[in-house]
Amino acid sequence: MQSRLALALEAGDVALPDAGRIAVFGPRADHDLSAVPGERCDILTGFRPDHDHFAAQGYRCAVTPEGRYGAAVVFVPRAKALARALVAQAVAVTDGVVIVDGVKTDGVESILKECRKRMAVSAPLSKAHGKLFWLQAGPGLEDWAETGPQTIEGGYVTAPGVFSADGIDPASRFLADHLPAKLGKSIADLGGGWGYLSARLLERADIRVLHLVEADHAALDCARRNIADARAVLHWEDATRWRPETALDAVVTNPPFHAGRAADPDLGRAFIAAAAAMLKPGGQLWLVANRHLPYETAMARHFARVEEIAGDARFKILHGKGPKGSSRKGA
Repeated sequence: MQSRLALALEAGDVALPDAGRIAVFGPRADHDLSAVPGERCDILTGFRPDHDHFAAQGYRCAVTPEGRYGAAVVFVPRAKALARALVAQAVAVTDGVVIVDGVKTDGVESILKECRKRMAVSAPLSKAHGKLFWLQAGPGLEDWAETGPQTIEGGYVTAPGVFSADGIDPASRFLADHLPAKLGKSIADLGGGWGYLSARLLERADIRVLHLVEADHAALDCARRNIADARAVLHWEDATRWRPETALDAVVTNPPFHAGRAADPDLGRAFIAAAAAMLKPGGQLWLVANRHLPYETAMARHFARVEEIAGDARFKILHGKGPKGSSRKGA
């Protein structure tokens, strides 16, 4: 099935310029960009798996715009504040047409309605539970531009669009409150977000190094502001693929379990497998999850001992010890 973007461009409803760079904001790995001239595309994404996917296909990739563009395509994210900021950013750096595409469940209709109140907008192309529309770059969206970080409970800094931007995630707090006093000297926080769990871990004086691994560049920027500790090493990486130089004593994680709006327990299972691969033979994994998520089988597949060490009606903390098949040497 052709994408909305391909249909609009091939039908001639909207045209890209014959020359000049094209900024593509926030594409996911499954988005079809075949109708856009790849040699002129700059893929702009702060999500490391998507960045790596497009870089492997030969696209130029960056986190933020660089210079001026002849046209832009914006794929609307789920977070409304971030969606507004991306559209405003695209308009600000583009001299021509800005195409906006998204699914209804991610709020594209709301963005369309708000754009219509401020500037001339095309009639939308509706297909496959989504809409695509376009506008000419110009004034009118300046107040949508990202206003910068915000400070929440505890003095932590977050940003629009990052996970748990409006407050401390209750699952991460639950995990931090139930971890043992001693975890080991070398730790990783997989999917560490803006740094709450790592900040709590670094209250332990015996930790020598803590690796915070996070795929969202914006969240990692917040973590740099939230963690003023020389023992912390921050990595902009896909946690399912990152590996430390030397095996670790422990891994803690509050893994993501959604792909868009759909629950995807395979993400958590991939975190479990990755954790087992980076631990010493006697290493331990501490994982918090929503009560209904079926992670016990994956834990038992990768660890010699598995137990639930705390839980309530909402969350459970699973503890795995002794990664199976581990042959890594300790530091």
